[in-house]
Amino acid sequence: QVQLVESGGGLVQAGGSLRLSCAASGRTFAMAWFRQAPGKEREFVAAIRWNGGTTYYADSVRGRFTISGDKNTLHLQMNSLKPDDTAIYYCAARRNPVLLPITSKTIFDSWGQGAQVTVVS
Repeated sequence: QVQLVESGGGLVQAGGSLRLSCAASGRTFAMAWFRQAPGKEREFVAAIRWNGGTTYYADSVRGRFTISGDKNTLHLQMNSLKPDDTAIYYCAARRNPVLLPITSKTIFDSWGQGAQVTVVS
């Protein structure tokens, strides 16, 4: 496992932008962002596999969010934010390679503490 420290987040008006960052204590194979709104399950947002740089997005954020970074630093640029994007955003990391899809939370073995993102209309 690696230690993950998140930064960024906050309150923004609908249509605005925010950037989340996540620093990992060691090298990783893949990293991702998940989010959890009150009363809902934690859901996949975006992920990146460092070998080749392949990215994955949930349909709800594709075209608005961009995941980027390197093997121990992750960013999520969030544009055109909507009230439905309000949630706690969690950074996740997997240290060892895996051939399975990296869009499931069961793949990741390290988690950040979460960062609150609130979008008001």
